[in-house]
Amino acid sequence: MNINLSLLSLVLLCASTMQFSQAQHKKNTNFELELHGGYTSNGVVPFWMRSNQYGSVPLDGGSGSFVIRANKTYRQPGEWQGRKTDTESLWDWGYGLEARANVGKDVNVQLIDAHAKVRYAMFEVKAGRSKDVMGLNGDTLLSSGNFAVSGNALGVPKLDISIPEYYRLPWFGGLFSFKGNFANGYMGKYEINPDEFLIKSDNQLHTLLHQKSVYGRLGKPHWKLTLYGGFNHQAQWGSEKKAYGSAYELNTFQTLWHVASGKAYGNESNGIPRSKIGNHQGSLDIGGSYNFGSVNVLVYRQNFYDVGALSKLANIKDGLNGITLTNNLYKSSDRVWDWQKLLVEFFYSKDQAGYPWSKSTKSGDEDYYNNFFYVEGWSYKNKNIGNPLIAAKNTVREGQIAYHNEFFISNRVVASHVGLSGHIQRWDFLTKLTYAMHYGTFSTSEYGGSLGQTRFPPIYGIFKKVNQFSAIVQGERLISKRLFIGGTVALDQGKLLENSLGMSVRLHKTF
Repeated sequence: MNINLSLLSLVLLCASTMQFSQAQHKKNTNFELELHGGYTSNGVVPFWMRSNQYGSVPLDGGSGSFVIRANKTYRQPGEWQGRKTDTESLWDWGYGLEARANVGKDVNVQLIDAHAKVRYAMFEVKAGRSKDVMGLNGDTLLSSGNFAVSGNALGVPKLDISIPEYYRLPWFGGLFSFKGNFANGYMGKYEINPDEFLIKSDNQLHTLLHQKSVYGRLGKPHWKLTLYGGFNHQAQWGSEKKAYGSAYELNTFQTLWHVASGKAYGNESNGIPRSKIGNHQGSLDIGGSYNFGSVNVLVYRQNFYDVGALSKLANIKDGLNGITLTNNLYKSSDRVWDWQKLLVEFFYSKDQAGYPWSKSTKSGDEDYYNNFFYVEGWSYKNKNIGNPLIAAKNTVREGQIAYHNEFFISNRVVASHVGLSGHIQRWDFLTKLTYAMHYGTFSTSEYGGSLGQTRFPPIYGIFKKVNQFSAIVQGERLISKRLFIGGTVALDQGKLLENSLGMSVRLHKTF
């Protein structure tokens, strides 16, 4: 990217957004500017300064950043409650825009968010890049991250048709609510494993994204107990015809049907192994909340699936388990300090139905996020799309044992995680503490990888267990009308990541 052109584009974008914002006098239109300055040691940005930030990450070393945001929200945010008056329109629209420029040893500009959306009653159509997550958890800011989509990478540009917030059905006193989405997007060109080609071709091929979800909620508005459940499904696909040539007999629409339904396809007589088309990821989630009056408690679990073991409960030991306490009386008094939310999670992905004594499946061990077809697996622009605790090879210190064609070199992880938000004096704060034990992948374990009944020895060596601790503390306070000052301190200590310390300060102005 041409640096001068990028900076000029950012300035023009900022100026046009300010003019548009000033022309709007509605309460649901917002504009923000941020200036950041900071330093990270050892040439590394600490884990929690770069993880689950939707790709909005500072440069390593000494750097400064400039961030602009603009958005228009709906007149009636949150769950659709129906029209307040007979004359109120069912139609509404909104947009989101965020760009970041980093200046340090390099200069780069990134478009973090650029989307437009239209709503009719509870239905929404959204197009562009947006800051989305997928899965059931207690708080996206405090969580270690959803298994499927955590907000760790930039958003994939897509067209998304959805009911984005729970819609309460008008029958049975509002007992049943649901939400969901159906989306397709473009991920760019991905490196394809050359061993999978039946015809000679460029191995950088166009890749698409398919996504859908359905979540339900059981509970009337006045009930203290509410139950949740649902699933999400994501798949990378595209360019199968380029890879397999005339041996591949499906057209684009037939391929999309196979991808969306999970239906297997193969033409083994022509050299195409029978399997699902694409790289599939998702979770089956359950949860429940209870309102005790002063505190609301939410418990939840995400059950992981990748290549099919969950359908046989073979990897049921793996999952993200969490509990979140929300203080319903937060800032209702003049206390010097108070807590807003406390989140505790336990992340376990070590099983994967990969042990010799595990229930046998045709697909073998799950090998989360890695894929035989897509060299960089479940990633977007070299960043993990899912939970960042599963470590990619471009994020760890040198010297770790890795299987030659695996982008994620440690997906067998056991981790404890705590997040807390609140205020002390006039400062709002957020902190996250994570302790993780990493065991590599099954391909680098003493048991080796597996496919059905066949096991493959760890010919590249054994990954030795390593421990990792990561922490972050953030604070912010108002210093004058709509002007905030804040700071961040983050730390990594352990044997998986480079030890590092990061500090930053920021000024944040809203209009």
